Amino acid sequence: MRRLNKRLLVYIAGLILLIESIFMAVCIPVSLLYAGEDLWSIILSVLITGFTGLILFLATKNKVRKTPGIREGFLAVSLTWFLASLFGTLPFLISGSIPHFIDAWFETVSGFTTTGASILTDIEIVPEGILLWRSLTHWMGGMGIILMVIVVLPSLKAGGVYLFSAEASKISFDEIRPRVIDTAKRFGVIYIILTLAEVILLILGGMPVFDSFCHSFATIATGGFGTQNDSIASYSNYIQYVIIVFMFLSGINFTLHFIVSRGELRKALRNEELKFYTRITLAFTLVIFIILYTHGTSLHKAFRDSLFQVVSIITCTGFATADYLLWPAAGWFLIFLAMFVGASAGSTGGGIKVVRHLLMIRNLKMYIKTFLHPRVIYGVKYQGNPVSGDQMRSVIAFYFWYLIIFFFSSLLMIIFGVDFLSSVGGVATSMGGIGPGLGTVGPASNFYHLPFLAKFLLTFDMIIGRLEIYAFLVLFSPAFWKR
Repeated sequence: MRRLNKRLLVYIAGLILLIESIFMAVCIPVSLLYAGEDLWSIILSVLITGFTGLILFLATKNKVRKTPGIREGFLAVSLTWFLASLFGTLPFLISGSIPHFIDAWFETVSGFTTTGASILTDIEIVPEGILLWRSLTHWMGGMGIILMVIVVLPSLKAGGVYLFSAEASKISFDEIRPRVIDTAKRFGVIYIILTLAEVILLILGGMPVFDSFCHSFATIATGGFGTQNDSIASYSNYIQYVIIVFMFLSGINFTLHFIVSRGELRKALRNEELKFYTRITLAFTLVIFIILYTHGTSLHKAFRDSLFQVVSIITCTGFATADYLLWPAAGWFLIFLAMFVGASAGSTGGGIKVVRHLLMIRNLKMYIKTFLHPRVIYGVKYQGNPVSGDQMRSVIAFYFWYLIIFFFSSLLMIIFGVDFLSSVGGVATSMGGIGPGLGTVGPASNFYHLPFLAKFLLTFDMIIGRLEIYAFLVLFSPAFWKR
């Protein structure tokens, strides 16, 4: 294995910080418009981030071999989330909106990983410039996730599920990405179009322009940061349904959006993961609707609340229109189970991912058939193509590591003094990139009260869940660091 290209990593770090400083600068005119007290805090944050990035970038610009190997790719992916989150704390800290580093770190990591868990106890008193930056961390993170899953990790062969981002539509990576830059532009345009479409529809529904942008950034990135203390509950039914539609669209594999953009809607609709994603969403919604309706909730409210919460949790967005912890036990327990579903591979959503569940179900069916008919050879197929043993083992291994990390993280949370329900709910929502959990970290609460170590652990879970475990765990392998 060749020597680690450290200069390339420094070059990437500089580029990341320069891009981040540009997004920070977008908040300056908003702060001026609202005459916010956060103006100089944002300007100072832009200068620190941009100057640091510029130094790193210029120091390596002409001295670096810009073709990454496997090790550089994995390190760059992890470095991106860590570095962006570290400098992303500056607007919060300097403005005093979040005075303590661990809280600012938690909020920023939650933003960039599109988790949406928050430590803010009163969102409505936060200056608009800071609120916009908070929402932009979602939007930046969501775009980064798409590029990581569809462009970077498949080329690094990082876990079999990434192959399905292309195979989902029966197109090859050679077809969808003749060049990485060209791919970024194509998916970036789709990402922006979806965002602007939601902004327009929300404004037409009476939502203020500022709120429309913030909520659209959070929706398309399946993040969940809002501008109101009650999330989406105070907005009209129309606005809630608009957000439902765009949450669902954002939970779809973005290669399918690419296919639709080429005018091949039927081809996209034949995708097996999309069909399963739709069915499982409707199934959870139907069962919870029946539970709510039979316990006295009106017909329309039961339908709207069940649909909104299910789509929000399965797509890992985390918006809420109701406190599901006040539902009958069967209702909120189903919401807890939905936290382990996840959206589609190649989407901005987190979690285990629908395609893995689909493959596991088919693998189980195969073993049952083999048990009943031992002389017949069966195999798992996806989109009509056989799934290799390596790909299936990758999926099974992911399940194993996901549950192991969930178990030990929950145990540590309990050791840190957090109650059982809040522990399992907090870990599940952090690993899945969802936002609200159970117990004292439910949709009507926040994460501010958690002990220091618990907050630190949950940020770790957010990052490892966002990096799909493999891209993070490989860094701890001794073989990874050998030349």
